Amino acid sequence: MSDQLSNAQPQFLTVGEGEAAREIAMLVRPAQAGNGAPALVWLSGYRSDMSGTKAVELDGLAAELGLACIRLDYSGHGLSGGSFGDGTISRWLEEALAVIRHVAPERVILVGSSMGGWIALRLAQELARQGGPKLAGMVLIAPAPDFTSELIEPNLKAKERKSLAERGYFEERSQYSPEPNIYTRALIEDGRENRVLDGIIETGCPVHILQGMKDADVPHAHAMKLVEHLPADDVVLTFIRDGDHRLSRPGDIALLVSAVKGIIRSSTNRQMPA
Repeated sequence: MSDQLSNAQPQFLTVGEGEAAREIAMLVRPAQAGNGAPALVWLSGYRSDMSGTKAVELDGLAAELGLACIRLDYSGHGLSGGSFGDGTISRWLEEALAVIRHVAPERVILVGSSMGGWIALRLAQELARQGGPKLAGMVLIAPAPDFTSELIEPNLKAKERKSLAERGYFEERSQYSPEPNIYTRALIEDGRENRVLDGIIETGCPVHILQGMKDADVPHAHAMKLVEHLPADDVVLTFIRDGDHRLSRPGDIALLVSAVKGIIRSSTNRQMPA
């Protein structure tokens, strides 16, 4: 499996026009001939990229099962161009949608981690509205929909509000990197325009949520709130009692693989004639 993964070469897709144009890096694993199962699409979290543990493990699962797998780096992340400071949910959503449309699979399973869970939910809305690949299922790992308005804005300190007003951003120490997290006014304002927890979310597909109960970034109550907004879907919520936000330990990865396989089986059964 490691040889298959190491030989992958990134492709680049230009998204946007003029000054807004940026080169988006993607890794696309084609399906084995005759395999009609849905393509797996990896959607990373904030400041994460397509070379992370969970992304690589998902690609490895695709290789094992002969499935297509699509990974991408949002602008300002990983191998992609563009400035991180210009990033917004709308901008990163546009890039994910452009990559999916470029590869053009017939069906997809969206696998989103943290902020990637938010982008997955917005992708479901946009694919339903604009047309495109059929959504066969979702696996959301510590999903953080609406995190700017639900988790950041209510907890802003006075000095952070002042920094946003005067400098257009504020910094926050990261436990995952020596570099601080940067949250811009544009990201927060755009986040309000991309809210999904303000009504019923209809994905039209099965959803499996994996959530750590010791997640210091996204409280497990947030996952429960998301479930309340998915009343029409077949939703499974798995709590990992000692799980953190990353959910990258071997046991966590095993749960992820199991969840994805379950969605694949479900999509296959739904495709079979009655």
